[in-house]
Amino acid sequence: MNSRFDPVKSFLQMMAVERNAARPTLEAYGRDLADLAEALEVTPSGLLQLTEGDLARYFGLLNERGLSASSMQRKRSAIRQFFRFCMAESLIAADPSRKIAAAKKGLSLPKILSRDEVDGLIAACAEKNPDQAIRLECLIEMAYASGMRISELVGLRLDAVQRDPAFLIIKGKGGVERLVPLNPSARLAIKAYLDIRGAFLQSKDQANPFLFASRSAEGHLTRRRVGQLLDEAATNAGIDPARVSPHVLRHAFATHLLEGGADLRTVQTLLGHADISTTQIYTHVASERLREVVESHHPLAKARPGD
Repeated sequence: MNSRFDPVKSFLQMMAVERNAARPTLEAYGRDLADLAEALEVTPSGLLQLTEGDLARYFGLLNERGLSASSMQRKRSAIRQFFRFCMAESLIAADPSRKIAAAKKGLSLPKILSRDEVDGLIAACAEKNPDQAIRLECLIEMAYASGMRISELVGLRLDAVQRDPAFLIIKGKGGVERLVPLNPSARLAIKAYLDIRGAFLQSKDQANPFLFASRSAEGHLTRRRVGQLLDEAATNAGIDPARVSPHVLRHAFATHLLEGGADLRTVQTLLGHADISTTQIYTHVASERLREVVESHHPLAKARPGD
């Protein structure tokens, strides 16, 4: 099949013409399918090669993000309708979405790391060779300081950090720009990395525009490679690698801000969430962690003789 063929565009055209779908619905379905392609690192035409396992992995990632049941249900609907369209048009031989489970009601809390565990991850970077250690430390420091999505971080251009900025202007989902912070620790990590960045370049790649340049087809580190590096750091830090991912660092950024007293609207802005309900999941995580602290350390929370 022509690699330039865009089945998503054809699907949305069908929805508009044959089902008279409203513009907000078309835009939501377009975003949902774009998110699916981005998360699984495929092109729109590459969606036609997805398997049941790929979709199960994607919905596992959505659970980690802490999406509401209603948002999960909408994504499920968009994906199922898309693949039914592809079946009807004979674009695929089997529907990989037929076994997607309905979204469960209730709250799915995202995985997070404690401050000590984040520090442990950074310390574990030293287990790698010096250049790789400096690069990985920079990645972790930037992710934790800014709350950037991993796609935003690996796609960051070199010129964005060359003047030692305290804030970066990031273009997130839907092309919406936002400011994200860089604390002193992250800025020092960037300076250290810029000094050795050339170690990851071949002579012909000196004009590579990306901060985290690599030999990949994209020209920068892939999200998959960053995930592998974090798994190695987690193992060296004595943390279960299943609890660590690029998105978990984003969760830690948001949760630790709320624990420190930041208001929900500020965290929503920093994360680039269009809907504050997406951000509210972190209030539940922060509240649960605070409850655990009180129960573990407050003397009145402990059982007394005779109780």
